Amino acid sequence: MDMTTFDTNGEFASNYKFLIGSILPRPIAVVSTRNEDGSNNVAPFSFFTAVSAKPMIIAFSPLIRSSTGEMKDTPKNIFREKEFVVNFVSEEIVDQINTTSAELPYGQDEFQLAGLTPIDSEKIKAKRIKESKIHFECIYRDHLSYGDEPGCGQIITGEVIKVHISSELLDSGRIVTQTYKPVGRGAGNDWILCDHVIQKERLMGAQIQK
Repeated sequence: MDMTTFDTNGEFASNYKFLIGSILPRPIAVVSTRNEDGSNNVAPFSFFTAVSAKPMIIAFSPLIRSSTGEMKDTPKNIFREKEFVVNFVSEEIVDQINTTSAELPYGQDEFQLAGLTPIDSEKIKAKRIKESKIHFECIYRDHLSYGDEPGCGQIITGEVIKVHISSELLDSGRIVTQTYKPVGRGAGNDWILCDHVIQKERLMGAQIQK
């Protein structure tokens, strides 16, 4: 197999293209927070993963804006408010979630721009997205920063203190992928539908997911 190789000490845009073109599909954390004036902020992040089951910890990585070199509104809000909601994406709301990626002036509400409905959380002040089928209410735990230049990233972790799941997704306490219809991000403008599922028996002894 012929391989093309690249060093990673060039422009950050090249590294970014290789990251988003290789790590596929990427789940999307649609993070809702409160702005300093009490208004809502919503933004999608596809550098997102689970970290721990107990305590239940998730992590996402907002990059420094390539256009302005500034920290995005979402981490600013999280560091001040110490809380946020992760809303999940299914096929039905792809277009609306894509709209929330617009870089609006601080304080302008992405809920309104995207036609999404804010609803109260139970344990925190940040709003949830009604149209999303799964919500994680999170409190800020910690973060790591890898620089302040455009394209530099940071890892923000949150402890999930409340989970909300649409009842239609559940079967014997488990989420049914085919009903959920999750989507992921790809390279460039690609979005990836999870519309074909295969089964492979895991070879480990104890399997929680069975």
